Amino acid sequence: MAMARASSGLAYPQRFYAAAAYVGFGGSPNSSKGVISKFQNDVALLLYGLYQQATVGSCNIPKPRAWNPVEQSKWTSWHGLGNMASTEAMRLFVKILEEEEPGWYLKVPEFVIEPVIDVEMNNPKSESVTQNGNSFPEPKTIFTENGSIETQDKDVVLEGLGSVGVYDQWVQPSISGQRPKARYEHGAAVVQDTMYIFGGNHNGRYLSDLQVLDLRSLTWSRVEVKAGTESLESPSAVPMAPCAGHSLIPWENKLISIAGHTKDPLETVTVKALDLQTCTWSTLKTYGKPPVSRGGQSVTLVGSTTLVMFGGEDAKRALLNDLHILDLETMTWDEIDAVGVPPSPRSDHAAAVHAERYLLIFGGGSHATCFNDLHVLDLQTMEWSRPTQQGDIPSPRAGHAGVTVGENWFIAGGGNNKSGASETVVLNMSTLVWSIVTTVQGRVPLASEGLSLVVSSYNSEDILVSFGGYNGRYSNEVYVIKPSNKSTLQSKMMESSLPDSVAALHNLTNATRDVDSEFEAGQEGKIREIVMDDVDSESLKVKGEENKERILAALKAEKEELEASFTKEQSLSLQLKQELAEAATRNTDLVKELQSVRGQLAAEQSRCFKLEVDVAELRQKLQTMETLQKELELLQRQKAASEQAALNAKQQSSGGVWGWLAGSPSS
Repeated sequence: MAMARASSGLAYPQRFYAAAAYVGFGGSPNSSKGVISKFQNDVALLLYGLYQQATVGSCNIPKPRAWNPVEQSKWTSWHGLGNMASTEAMRLFVKILEEEEPGWYLKVPEFVIEPVIDVEMNNPKSESVTQNGNSFPEPKTIFTENGSIETQDKDVVLEGLGSVGVYDQWVQPSISGQRPKARYEHGAAVVQDTMYIFGGNHNGRYLSDLQVLDLRSLTWSRVEVKAGTESLESPSAVPMAPCAGHSLIPWENKLISIAGHTKDPLETVTVKALDLQTCTWSTLKTYGKPPVSRGGQSVTLVGSTTLVMFGGEDAKRALLNDLHILDLETMTWDEIDAVGVPPSPRSDHAAAVHAERYLLIFGGGSHATCFNDLHVLDLQTMEWSRPTQQGDIPSPRAGHAGVTVGENWFIAGGGNNKSGASETVVLNMSTLVWSIVTTVQGRVPLASEGLSLVVSSYNSEDILVSFGGYNGRYSNEVYVIKPSNKSTLQSKMMESSLPDSVAALHNLTNATRDVDSEFEAGQEGKIREIVMDDVDSESLKVKGEENKERILAALKAEKEELEASFTKEQSLSLQLKQELAEAATRNTDLVKELQSVRGQLAAEQSRCFKLEVDVAELRQKLQTMETLQKELELLQRQKAASEQAALNAKQQSSGGVWGWLAGSPSS
């Protein structure tokens, strides 16, 4: 497996030449052997054309004579690639080979080259490789679950979120566009395949820019926002003040920015909204008693109309553990006085909501220490509890980021004032079982404080996206990970071995309320540490064998269920194949009918054209007849006038002769 991993991580052009040697062209551009016979003719011709395009360039030779069909087919395959770049031809060559034979690199050990990797990913030393006048990008580094490092070619493997083929491993995709300034404690949110980054801290200076990462094309761009209005009652322009440690929440067609540290802090928390259509900031008018100004708090959207704010640090650096709720329909603040023992005052913690009822608070820090405790607030009874955590409980940390996917709560980054947290963990919120997803090595941005973590999706698969952070240096790097369902299966297996009091989150409020509490006064205030242990170790030992049998029975039942599902899927697949064949037959009939209709339509169009010609000729004849009619009428009038004149002349001539004969006197 080591040989396969190294060969698959070869950089270009060595990767291409290794593939060409395996296919049968040889390992250098000068060799031109025939393609081995195990490929089909169309695949072999395509590989030949790509090889020629990559090593020689565009096809400029004349077309061979028709009596040589093999050479003509090869020429057609090469000539059809047009002006394709050499680098693109190399990558397509390797891609087609990997589709035909995924294990080709196992058979060319002479081309195995161990790539050079720089663990310090925010200061990479690997540079692009130049050969034959073409530039090839450097290999990208991948952190594996066991801490080892692999390399994969950046342009072949990491072209967008859709090409993330591995699970539970952080990868760094290729990003285009102008990268934002490095930062931490910024706000991040995803709306319709777009990640928005607002504000943050860089070298102690607060930022106010709005950066956008298109998660489909993985392209950065900066949005020029407009100064909005104070409110509907006060239409004066409002510039967006630089801030950090704020919360950015997507809501309807807006992004809501709440709280945060600013250079000139106000007395109370302000709520600002960015209209994503007009790119305009505005301050939302709120009612009730707003919380004191702060940063490093958690703000969680519950349902679609409720925001829950907890903790943080005010402008005087006092830590808080108060609880406030903002109703987005009425824009009214309410301060909640919950029962039970709340979490100790803290900031830079993580919060999530489960089943639209339970608010979970994990970790965070004071001025002296960091926490890894888990607290749960029942939003119906407004009662705090501190359940027992199970599994691989994370180390204490603050400044981490979290995001929920179903019933799983993924947490990455954070630190404890000494080092960054290297493991990415997940909590099954139904069973309260922790699992480690993966671990990174070295001083990398994923082990930083103040990073952001959001969730997007591609082809119905969830993908987590991390940005920024600070671990001694500021980061503007993007990392992605595609989580598997491994953590869910692990938590289900452990659930059967847990006592009923912690088996499910909906039983939290019925758990034992007897707790041993210790209160210690610190320099920054009172830090409440609650010790709760409702699990009897001896009872666990007694039930150990029973739990094993229950686990085996559960696994057998799950196996039978999977086999039944597989049989059902096979039957469904057969049915779909039959339906596909019927659809293909119907499609053939429809194509024939369509061709017949098209023939009839062509005939009708021809007949219509002839009719239009006849109509035009008739119109022309009609116009000619109208002209002739007018000429006829004119001639008739002229004839009538001539006849009348002749008649008059005749009458005058006749009267004079007869009068002379009768002896009439002449006039």
